[in-house]
Amino acid sequence: MNDALRDLQAQRAHLLTEISRLGDLRPGSVTAIRGRCGKPVCHCHRPNDPGHGPHYRLTRKVDGKTISETFPTPAAQRKAEREVAEFHHFRELGQAFVEVNEKICGLRSVDEEDLSAREKKRPKRSSRRSGAK
Repeated sequence: MNDALRDLQAQRAHLLTEISRLGDLRPGSVTAIRGRCGKPVCHCHRPNDPGHGPHYRLTRKVDGKTISETFPTPAAQRKAEREVAEFHHFRELGQAFVEVNEKICGLRSVDEEDLSAREKKRPKRSSRRSGAK
């Protein structure tokens, strides 16, 4: 086994260790929402007023539909932000894992020992044509 292949296998093992150490994770993103209320005399209807908020929400896709959840407390928001960050880290590690595996597959040779007996001794096609038509 050459050194490049050995190094790539060590990288793959390290990535697997990193993946196994991940904490709670969830897909989505935390977004800030600002808006105007329905009261016409409220400050949010004045020109150049930023409106109410920001109100933070977790937005994600479920069965092809966008779902938004509001946070009941700032602690719930921080928890969701950590979980979303962990999910993004998981995706980065997964992509790196696939890239390393592709390199490993490219460096590995096909060993004759891996071939089954059937693959080694394939019957040759007959060069004679059948007379029946």
